[in-house]
Amino acid sequence: MKVSKLAQHLIGSEIVKIGNEVNDLKAKGEKITNLTIGDLDSHIYPIPLALKNGIQQAYTDNLTNYPPASGLLSLRQSVSSDLKNRYQLDYPASDILVAGGSRPLIYATFKTIVDENDKVIYPVPSWNNNHYTYLNSAQKIEIETLPENNFLPTAQELKPHLSEAVLIALCSPLNPTGTMFSKTQLLEICELIVQENRRRDKGQKPLYLMYDQIYAMLTFGEEHFNPVSLMPEMKDYTIFIDGSSKCFAATGVRVGWCFGPSLVISKMAALLTHIGAWAPKPEQQAMADFLKDSHSVNDFVADFKAKIQTSLETLHRGIQDLKKKGFAVDSIKPMGALYLTIKLDYIGKHQSIQDSSDLVFYLIKNAGMALVPFSAFGNSRQMPWFRASVGGCSLQDIKDVLPRLEKVLTELK
Repeated sequence: MKVSKLAQHLIGSEIVKIGNEVNDLKAKGEKITNLTIGDLDSHIYPIPLALKNGIQQAYTDNLTNYPPASGLLSLRQSVSSDLKNRYQLDYPASDILVAGGSRPLIYATFKTIVDENDKVIYPVPSWNNNHYTYLNSAQKIEIETLPENNFLPTAQELKPHLSEAVLIALCSPLNPTGTMFSKTQLLEICELIVQENRRRDKGQKPLYLMYDQIYAMLTFGEEHFNPVSLMPEMKDYTIFIDGSSKCFAATGVRVGWCFGPSLVISKMAALLTHIGAWAPKPEQQAMADFLKDSHSVNDFVADFKAKIQTSLETLHRGIQDLKKKGFAVDSIKPMGALYLTIKLDYIGKHQSIQDSSDLVFYLIKNAGMALVPFSAFGNSRQMPWFRASVGGCSLQDIKDVLPRLEKVLTELK
């Protein structure tokens, strides 16, 4: 049976493969600390009570027909107000687009900007940019980032490729590393993008920036910076990806939003009318009401991120303690999001561990610890760096897994 060339060459998710292994072992009664999934255990991290009550009330009020294709006006107005109050970003409701989470918005950004064989720049590691580039039959320009730069691309690394590209995809705080751009790092990149667009002919497609800030509220003593606040001229070229899934522990509520240049947003909205990737109407109305109550929003986020930070720092300290004991491990201090970047330099230390994926499955079976290798985010399978996501397990789970990890690593010495 024949399928399209695109479908034939699609690559399955390595994260899903690891998750299936974890679920199979759990079904057999094994104790696994699952640090793979970029999700939240809703029993540990429930959504805000006001949001839950608002969703239930909206269903009671029978708000169960189609929402407007661009999203409820009430929600887009609430997002507009929140952007103004929180980040001093001035976007009217007409320049805001709502969808069923951020993924349809990322896909629509690519589809609206990128033509076949256009070039897209993105760093590795990064989440899913390689797949979205493939889905658009585009050419990828991957910037291999370095741990000394917190796995974030620098302006110097990007500069040689700008003239070839139509889109740069960046994320801060970054999935999978939990690291963030400093003001200087991001400003230098924005200056290059503006310079490149000044150089281009009027009839030429601009160089756009897709800036994913879905984790912007989940920062730990660091300031989140955005391109438009740093350099207002970037407003013509920046499409922001944002939403409720991470900051409100609401991954299953499926309400995301984006905002950017009017022309781009309107074309994205037109595209999504054919895909129908709308957020459910009750969830949209509840989110609109919740965002209006800035005190409730801020109180929830402060409590939620304090718990996430505690889990991340507990895991970070555990890895650093192992490093002090002479184990070939390291980690980067968490700055934001749900993730800790961990180095486990044990590839080749056992006959069954020939790459990072092998090490993942070895640790699942022998330490009851499940991580995601950076190979799932575009890096080589020989790279000994891994993502640990703490949202799906308890603080006690994290404390319990550290002695198990030490025992297994001792055997691999």
